[in-house]
Amino acid sequence: MKVRLDVSENCYEEIRQKLQQAGFEVTENDDEQFILHEKDLYASHLALKNEKGERLHLPIEDVIFMESYGHTIEVVTLKGRYQSSESLRRMSEILDPAIFLRISNSTIINRRQLKEIIPGFSMKFRLRMADGSQVEVTRSYYNAFREFFKI
Repeated sequence: MKVRLDVSENCYEEIRQKLQQAGFEVTENDDEQFILHEKDLYASHLALKNEKGERLHLPIEDVIFMESYGHTIEVVTLKGRYQSSESLRRMSEILDPAIFLRISNSTIINRRQLKEIIPGFSMKFRLRMADGSQVEVTRSYYNAFREFFKI
């Protein structure tokens, strides 16, 4: 059985060895059915694929925002766009809520990469991000957004 570990670096090796001794195969594949996740541990890197399909680990500080398109998430950074097969719900669980905020059913932003808040009509905001792109806070997330930024 294959298992992916989402645990802190200081205990990764110990857990990996114990799982292998018990007959599990530990992989870095983000498509695995079984993931062992450390409680209250927020990700420091994301396992992503570039446009060539090559795997890489990207520091979360580089993430500007992420949007879901069907079963794929596009992660936007200043260096480029990458794909993840994780769900947006799963991303919400592994990203630090003090830094990342869900602003719609399909978008999560890095608040540190937010450059401008543009008020709109009907309880909506348009956000200009560090790369110049714009994303929209939908009405469903309007109050949570205002509370998060104390506006």
